[in-house]
Order: sequence, then structure tokens, then C-alpha cells
Amino acid sequence: MTTVETTPADGADPASIAYLPLLARLQGEFLAGIAEADLAAPVPACGRWKVRNLVEHLARIHHWAAAQARRTTETPLGRGPFDLETLYADCARELLETLTELGPHADASTLVGRGPASFWHRRQVHETLVHLHDLRAAAAGTPALGLADAEPQVWADGVDEIVTMFQPRQVRLGRMEPLRFPVLLLADDVPGARSWVLGFPEPDRAREVAPDVVVSGTSEALALVLWHRLTPEEAGLTVQGDRKDLAAALAERLTP
Repeated sequence: MTTVETTPADGADPASIAYLPLLARLQGEFLAGIAEADLAAPVPACGRWKVRNLVEHLARIHHWAAAQARRTTETPLGRGPFDLETLYADCARELLETLTELGPHADASTLVGRGPASFWHRRQVHETLVHLHDLRAAAAGTPALGLADAEPQVWADGVDEIVTMFQPRQVRLGRMEPLRFPVLLLADDVPGARSWVLGFPEPDRAREVAPDVVVSGTSEALALVLWHRLTPEEAGLTVQGDRKDLAAALAERLTP
């Protein structure tokens, strides 16, 4: 076991991030990137995807999320072929207008049951942010830090989403087994050096855990490693403890 003094993070304060203006900016940057992209270029760290698959995926996710926020049945977009700039612009606009009109407190369908529409404010910011990284990684030919611009607190919020929502949901859905080795994540670029214990989403339980391995670095680096976009080495993370335990945790399907 590795001993580190830490205070695992409580959930992110929704008031600390203006999600919808940020979503609008990220969508605008993604749309601008489509016009400059080679649609046949491979997307690093995304299997067999080409840029055209990435663009269509994010457009469909925006369209689907808008329906989830409204608690209505999604209208099928069809199989295409599509003009990808138009498709993305239309779906991005639909999502942003839907979330704006509903407001944060509207009753919505979420990935964890019924909840406020604000769930989708956060979820779609992080969906768009990681795929903006993917789009720019495809243009650069390799993933790297700094491709998608967001404040450290935004990247830290993305880490929090994975630890507190996605990873436990993956366990509940039978997509992965509970983690055998607790992994302490330390974000050193936000006030108070936020921390989480992967595999223990509840802060009270996390405080009682002696982690097998401690991983520290920037919030962006942690988020992109958890999304399997970068390795810990590529992200410049510092690892204390058994790297095999970390590798075992990262080999799991932490996200959908």
C-alpha cells in the first residue's frame, strides 16, 4: 500500500462552471475544425474511426442527449450520407437550444435515472471536450496534451465525472468488475490539489482507503488517461506504487 495524505474531492460545484457558454464555445471550435479536417484521417486512440466517424458520432450524441433532456423519443437521423458540417451544426444547435430553453432544473432522463437537465450540461461539455481533443489529434497525427483548451477546473470536473458517475455505472451495468486495486488520483493544478480514489466514488469511503498506487499530474493529463487517450507516460504523470496495479485499472472499461 502507498500512504499519502489526501482529502478526496466532493462532487463538483455546478455553480463553479458556466457549462452552457463553455459548451457553445467547444461546439464552435469543433465545427470550425470539421471544415479544416481530412475526413478520411484516422483518429488516434479511437480504434478504426476516421474523422468522419468522429463527427457523425458527436452529432448523433448531441441529438440523442437533447431528446434525453426533453424526456422524449429521439427522432432518427437516418444512415446518411450526410453533409457533416451541416449535420453537426444542426445537432449542436438543437442541443444548446434545448438545454437553454429547459433550464437546469427541468426533469430529464439521465444516464443514472431521472434527474435535472443540468446533468446534460455537464455531460455534453465533457463529451465535446474529449472529442475536440480527438479531432485535433487526428489533424496533428498523434494525441498530446494541450490540443483542446479548457481551464484546469473543467478538466478536473471531467475526472470527477468519470470517478463518481461513469466508472460505478460501468460496474452496475456489468461492463467491468469492481476495481481490485484502489488508485488515488491527484490533480496538482487546481486549488487544494483535488483528489479522488478510482473505484471508490463516495468521498467518505474514499477517505478510509489505503491506495495501492498514487497518480499525480495536471487535471487534463488525468482526464485524458482515464479516457484512454494517453498513457500515463505520454501524459507526464507521476506514479507512486505498483505500476502493474495502475495498468490493471486502466485496462478496464472505465467509460462507455
